[in-house]
Amino acid sequence: MDTRPDIFDRARRATQRDRMLPGFADHDFLYRAMLDELLDRLRDVQRDLPEALVIGCPDGSARAALEAMGKRVACVDPAFLAAKAAGGVQADEDALPFADASFDLVLACGTLDSVNDLPGALILMRRILRPDGLLLAAFSGAGSLPRLKAALLAAEGDRPGQHVHPQVDVRSAGDLLSRAGFAMPVADGETLTIRYGDIVRLMRDLRGMGAGNALANRPPALTREVLMRAAGHFAEAADADGRTGEQMAIVYLSGWKPDPSQAKPARRGSATVSLAAALKGKD
Repeated sequence: MDTRPDIFDRARRATQRDRMLPGFADHDFLYRAMLDELLDRLRDVQRDLPEALVIGCPDGSARAALEAMGKRVACVDPAFLAAKAAGGVQADEDALPFADASFDLVLACGTLDSVNDLPGALILMRRILRPDGLLLAAFSGAGSLPRLKAALLAAEGDRPGQHVHPQVDVRSAGDLLSRAGFAMPVADGETLTIRYGDIVRLMRDLRGMGAGNALANRPPALTREVLMRAAGHFAEAADADGRTGEQMAIVYLSGWKPDPSQAKPARRGSATVSLAAALKGKD
């Protein structure tokens, strides 16, 4: 039995996602960018993958896109109202309530950055995939929100609180994918820059996309004085037009459930041409 304390408050995380739903369309740019990229990658896959599970369903766009590809789609979300609106089930990613080998595709968009047990969640996703099934995932990773972090750190002085949760970088995410038992694991990333006229609009976007602080041991709420100082530091980083460029780093993952039909790496020592000879041919 796992007795480790949760990093994230599961109830608070779910509540934040439910509260974002009414106005999500006004703050969905990050989710939209991640989903569009995942769908583009899926279109490059030369397999049918008819049974799909969407993890993270703040609106119906992922379901609609997959159904338009001819797939049968189930949805799961860590928040009750989000799951209900999508016609799905409520569950955390590290406690998925599905039998082994239930799906050909798992598409996880926008939630894995705040799951308590990411290694366990990836293992569960592999288990619920059928042999030669595919996982595609995207989430906010390390390197996100550097301007906000710096402004809050400067504003709080000698005793700063942790207002942004720890984030996973691309290399660590790829290692986790391999350790979870996926074949042909791939991890890569991209960075989006969003320009803000003030820190308040940035914070409003974070709340509107359900990305508030859900840490189990989060610090006290920021005081008005700290917020005013943070706003000043954020403004100091602005360009000549008065807008500050904030960055969101996105991690993308893909991996396959192992299957005997998949290509295997060549046996070590089986090459018929030496590396030295191959390099000579390039002179």
